[in-house]
Amino acid sequence: NFTIYDSGDSRALIKRLVKEHEADAFGLTPASVQGRISKLKNELADAESFARTANMSDPAERIFVEIFADYQRALQRANAFDFDDLIGQTVYLFRAFPHVADVYRKRFRNILVDEYQDTNHAQYALIHELTRPPGADGYSADGSARDSGMMIFDAPTEEAASLTVVGDSDQSIYAFRGADIRNITEFERDYPGAKVVLLEQNYRSTQTILDAANAVIGNNFDRKDKKLWTDVGLGDPIIGFTGYSQHDEAQFVADEVEALRRRGIPYSEMAVFYRTNSQSRALEEIFIRSAVPYKIMGGTKFYERAEIKDALAYLIAVANPADELSVRRILNRPRRGIGDVTETSIARYAADEGITFRDALANASALGVGPKIQQAIAHLDAVLAEASAIMLPPSGEVAPPTAVTEGLNVLLNKSGYLDALRRSKDPQDEARVENLDELVAVTREFARNNPDGTVLDFLTEVALVSDADDLDDATGSVSLMTMHTAKGLEYDAVFVTGVEEDLIPHRISAGEPGGPQEERRLFYVALTRARKKLHLSLAMTRAQFGEVSAAMPSRFLQEIPHELIDWRQSPGDVNSRGGTQSRALNARPGAGRGGFGGSGGGSRYGDDLVPLPRREKPAGDVTKFANRIPAKVRDNGDLELAPGDRIRHDDFGEGRVDMVTGEGAKRVAHVRFDSAGPKKLLIKIAPIAKL
Repeated sequence: NFTIYDSGDSRALIKRLVKEHEADAFGLTPASVQGRISKLKNELADAESFARTANMSDPAERIFVEIFADYQRALQRANAFDFDDLIGQTVYLFRAFPHVADVYRKRFRNILVDEYQDTNHAQYALIHELTRPPGADGYSADGSARDSGMMIFDAPTEEAASLTVVGDSDQSIYAFRGADIRNITEFERDYPGAKVVLLEQNYRSTQTILDAANAVIGNNFDRKDKKLWTDVGLGDPIIGFTGYSQHDEAQFVADEVEALRRRGIPYSEMAVFYRTNSQSRALEEIFIRSAVPYKIMGGTKFYERAEIKDALAYLIAVANPADELSVRRILNRPRRGIGDVTETSIARYAADEGITFRDALANASALGVGPKIQQAIAHLDAVLAEASAIMLPPSGEVAPPTAVTEGLNVLLNKSGYLDALRRSKDPQDEARVENLDELVAVTREFARNNPDGTVLDFLTEVALVSDADDLDDATGSVSLMTMHTAKGLEYDAVFVTGVEEDLIPHRISAGEPGGPQEERRLFYVALTRARKKLHLSLAMTRAQFGEVSAAMPSRFLQEIPHELIDWRQSPGDVNSRGGTQSRALNARPGAGRGGFGGSGGGSRYGDDLVPLPRREKPAGDVTKFANRIPAKVRDNGDLELAPGDRIRHDDFGEGRVDMVTGEGAKRVAHVRFDSAGPKKLLIKIAPIAKL
């Protein structure tokens, strides 16, 4: 006789409580509060027990405790449980009333738990309660404790239920969701006498892929040793590639995808993995230009993400003040206390005065709103005006090449948008900050490629890329996803990108207890998604925090025996062409040398990577290290091409059109370039000219 609140019901209740407590002023969002309450319940902590250990001198912590307590009281008044209560309250029931637990211990005699490495503490406790012997708690069958001057305990009436768990400690990658790897690594301690069956035969990957995965995961100490093997054969070597920039890396991936497609592997059997969502941007742009159909698994495309659309709306509000939709979008982002009533007042004032919605912001005192709202509107108007002065100089003056970057930084920082995300307790907001950093990097790329470009030019270029229609192909689409999303999936060909320090292992996780081990497990999961073809790629420079900086190969690359990787371009090649000296930080002491991997003796802690011997390049190979993919686009929607036409591409030089497929905005030119070889180009945005 109770109601179950689903995640939507729970979120609605928490949203109301966050508003009542004005918790957003302390960086508490409904999503962050809901996630934290769920995590605490999965640790079997209630509001009262958590309050005893919370830092009540922290205002944000104090408000969270109040919301948690109010949330539980609201559930009780509604006679409701949320999803987490279904396990947590069952554990409480079994512990408080052992005779009730005995009913279920007798009912469930054989228990099987799959994916045991992903269980949290509450799930572990439930399994533990169900697998205790009936009667072990000293209560008689009617539920009453026997007492005749002293406590008398009944002996267990039956054996404990049999328990079988299936799991792999090497694939425990959800600590951020509350999964506790100790549940599986300490299973034999918790259940003495348990029989362990190692399932080491793999039916998915080639032995080469498995050898690489075994070598990497063998560096973790918190695991039961095992070696995966297969009888499907050795398979092809792993392909390695180092680009100078993330666009070089993305172009390599796109070219390899097309090469595999020509060899008969459908797009639907290819996947590209990355550690963070912000890494998808360069891949998406190159895939669009190369006419490679793709889909984002478990997420949204870069330019469709809410924070990116917000930032672009800020830029549009500067570049085109008449765009009322964009100004309305940013009016209360971040939250400024400007609600629907105030928004209506601004619109009415603009209509009455015959001015734009944007111009009405400059007259906050005439809107008939309170002083606090007036101040918020005036501040937004001032920020937009400051950015306008940077990006739209007076007539006769030319904005510097960095104007769009500087203006965007003013908008994101002085509006409070970035501060709100950084103060937020929502873990997802960290990823949103990374996405905005990536957008700032896009403006820097634009400035390098278009020194005379304006903010309108930038917005036009973004629109050309983001509005490109999804391409259709009979063999489906390439799947792009984070490494976490990839768990449980498999593909004929897998590209693991961004194999660099600060990405994998991630800069935050690498400094946390157990973090490097979990990051290594995540990399292991990524490797073992591949059936036949595995590619590992990295860049020697990458945009981070809006700046382009040197990137270093991941320590995990050193753990793969060098003979397993066929480097199309190794970090040593990059260094020989003037790139950044590579160094994998904090590599495990005692690991062997040998290029990227190897089995020699001696410590390599902090040592320079030893570049692999470079293969002789065939004559005519034009691989070169400058940023050969400068990421230009051009509005070429009206360009007509036919087989036999000669064209010149800004990046790839001259070539001959073999054929044109598709119609309208989806027209694709199949071009054989004199030096760069065969490429596919989406004509609509390709930087090409007919000769």
